[in-house]
Amino acid sequence: MSSLSSLQNAAGARTDSFRKGRGRGTGNGKTAGKGTKGQGAHSHTKKNGYEGGQTPIARRLPKFGFRKSHKNRRIVYVAVNLDKLNAFKDGSTVNAAALREKNIIKKEFDGVKILGKGSLSKKLVVEAKAFSASAKKAIEEKGGEAKVIE
Repeated sequence: MSSLSSLQNAAGARTDSFRKGRGRGTGNGKTAGKGTKGQGAHSHTKKNGYEGGQTPIARRLPKFGFRKSHKNRRIVYVAVNLDKLNAFKDGSTVNAAALREKNIIKKEFDGVKILGKGSLSKKLVVEAKAFSASAKKAIEEKGGEAKVIE
């Protein structure tokens, strides 16, 4: 029967890290695989992209493409369905801050869009950047208000 104190690693499962330049007897002492002289043998190294003085490939090739303007960026809304709004009390105001407080949304991004999945059972004043047609209709049918904020 074996005990925890008698457990050992399998042979060859754990090996010490290989240390270069620690004596000739190791087979990797003296120059540690770097050769005798020259840039590669010394402690400093060349910069990334440096090609020994010839014009680097990044400068030899032409520029192409363009950078998109941030003005053309796609607007990203956080989608919230109607059934999630039932977590609020009747007659309360629902906005991004209130949704974050109830952990319905984590981030706001460019705003909140209310979508029409599920059913709404309460009269609410909902403030959001956008509404789907079905969501707006459902909120107003319950006597609530769908306010589009900028």
